[in-house]
Amino acid sequence: MTSGKQPELVDVAIIGAGAAGLMCAAEAAKKGLTVVLLDHAKQAGKKILISGGGRCNFTNYYVEPNAYLSANPHFCKSALSRYTQWDFIALVDKHQIPYHEKTLGQLFCDDSAKDIVNMLLSECQQAGAEIRLRTAIEQVDFANERYQLTTSTGVLSASKLVIATGGLSMPKLGATSFGFDIARQFGLQVLPTRAGLVPFTLQPADKACFESISGVSAPTVIESLAGVSFKENLLFTHRGLSGPAVLQISSYWQEGEAILINLLPDHNDEQWLLNERHKNGERTIKTVLSEVLAKRVAEQWLGHQQVDNKPLKQFDDKQLLALAQRLARWPIKPSGTEGYRTAEVTLGGVDTNELSSKTMESKKQPGLYFIGEVVDVTGWLGGYNFQWAWSSGWACAQAL
Repeated sequence: MTSGKQPELVDVAIIGAGAAGLMCAAEAAKKGLTVVLLDHAKQAGKKILISGGGRCNFTNYYVEPNAYLSANPHFCKSALSRYTQWDFIALVDKHQIPYHEKTLGQLFCDDSAKDIVNMLLSECQQAGAEIRLRTAIEQVDFANERYQLTTSTGVLSASKLVIATGGLSMPKLGATSFGFDIARQFGLQVLPTRAGLVPFTLQPADKACFESISGVSAPTVIESLAGVSFKENLLFTHRGLSGPAVLQISSYWQEGEAILINLLPDHNDEQWLLNERHKNGERTIKTVLSEVLAKRVAEQWLGHQQVDNKPLKQFDDKQLLALAQRLARWPIKPSGTEGYRTAEVTLGGVDTNELSSKTMESKKQPGLYFIGEVVDVTGWLGGYNFQWAWSSGWACAQAL
C-alpha cells in the first residue's frame, strides 16, 4: 500500500467499462451513489465499437430467454423481463440515434457504433458516474465489509464491487480471465469456458477441397447433433466455415461432433432429382445443381462427394435419392473452431447457481456482483448478448 495514504472511499466500484459496466454505472449513479468505473483499456466500450461491422447490433426485437445458453436456462428470465429490448430502444430513441432492422429482428445503428458508446458515456456523465481508464487492478481484498482495490493509480475502498470484465473472447481487445479469477478468489464456482459464436476450422482433406471457394456464401439450415438448427447463410473461408448459421451452431457444437448442413433449405422434395431426370435426363448433375446452388459450390461439393459429372439419365433412382438426401443432410466434422481469437462470446463462466437472478449478487460473498458476459449466460448472434449486458447491468444497479 502506498505511503500510508488513506484509500479513496466510494459506494460502488465497477470493473470493466464495456456494455454491462457502462449500463450499470449510469443506472447506479442515478440513485445518488458515488460510482467509479475502472478499466485497463484506454477506451471505453471497445467491443461495442467493433461489433456489427462497426454499426453495433445493439439489441433484437425478438429477445426471449430461449435464445440464451446457460447451465441454468431460467436464470436470465428475471433480468430480461425487468429491463427489456423495448427499454433499451426507448433509451436509443431518447438520444435520437437513427437505427434500422437488418434481418431477423436485429437492430443496427444507421451511422456508427460510436453512437451507442457516446450515449452510454453521456448517461454516465449526466448521472455523475466517474470513468477511469488506463487503470490496472493489482489486487482486490475484502475486510470490514468493504472491498479494497489496489490499482495502478491509487487505492479505492468500496462497499459494493461489480465485476463486468467480460469473457476471454477477442484477447486483442484486452480480454483476460480477470473476472473468473476474482470469482474463484471469493470461492465462487466458475464453469468451464469455451469459444462461442465462432467460425469452424475443417479437417485437412475438407479444407483442401473447399478453400478454393473461400468468400462464397450459401443459404443453409445447419443442425447440431442435439437437434438445434439455424436457417441462415454459410460462408466458405480459407480456414473452414463461417457465416451466421455457422456462428450460431458453434455455440451448440461439442468437439468431435459432426454438424448437418442442408444446402437446399427450400427444396423439401427428396424426389426432386428424379423429377429433373424425368424432365431432361441429358443434363449433367453439375448443371442441375448449379441451378439451385452457386456454380462453384455445386462443383466443389460434387468433387468432395466423389460424384462424377455425368448426365442424370446415367444415375439410377437409388443414387439420385441418396444424393438428394445428402444435400439435405450433409454431415461434416469440423476439426475445431478458430478459438477465442475470433469468437464473439465466451460460453460458460461464473456459475449462475452462485448468484441471485434478481440482483446478480453473489450468494456467499456480500456486496460482490457479476454482470454481462462473465456470467454463464450466452445469447445467440444478433443483439442478444448486448441485451443481456443491458438487462443484467440494469438489474444489478437497482440492487446496489
